[in-house]
Amino acid sequence: MRDHGPWKIRNTDRIYSDPYISVTKDDVVRPDGHDGTHVKVFMKPGVSVLAMDDDDFVYLTNEFHYAIGKESIEVVSGGIEQGESEQWTAKRELKEELGIVANIWQDLGTIDPFTTIIESPTRLFVASDLSFTDTDPEGTEQIECIKLPFDQALRMVMDGDIFHAPSCVAILKVAMHRLQPTDF
Repeated sequence: MRDHGPWKIRNTDRIYSDPYISVTKDDVVRPDGHDGTHVKVFMKPGVSVLAMDDDDFVYLTNEFHYAIGKESIEVVSGGIEQGESEQWTAKRELKEELGIVANIWQDLGTIDPFTTIIESPTRLFVASDLSFTDTDPEGTEQIECIKLPFDQALRMVMDGDIFHAPSCVAILKVAMHRLQPTDF
């Protein structure tokens, strides 16, 4: 038995695994002392990138996402491949998905968008000083580039039209920074 915060884990069984996620089921002693089980999903760590130009426009993706069964407007996001740094992944994903190359990168920190049963660390970046080239999307991606004034993207977060958690956090962090300038 091993401690896990106030929980005690008796045994862990791997239920499913592929290159993107793994699912485990733990036999546990709960914080209240009763026996139970807890499932955990681990998603490959990822990055999310808010691309902004010198005229205060942001470049977002609009793409159908299988899990939610609808389109979602988001910042560029993707999984970190083995051997890649977070920033390298961010640069690769921005170029692949929107054909954007950025010369200036600001690190906004890491978030965990889900904390109850899913572990999915996501590093946030702002990319600026942009130039444009060809996209190179994966076979599963049909991405439309959405160019919006930053203030409109912020309104879309507040109105619930942008609902992808890392996208919301990145946009809100930039908005907060504008109100109270601090280092990211």
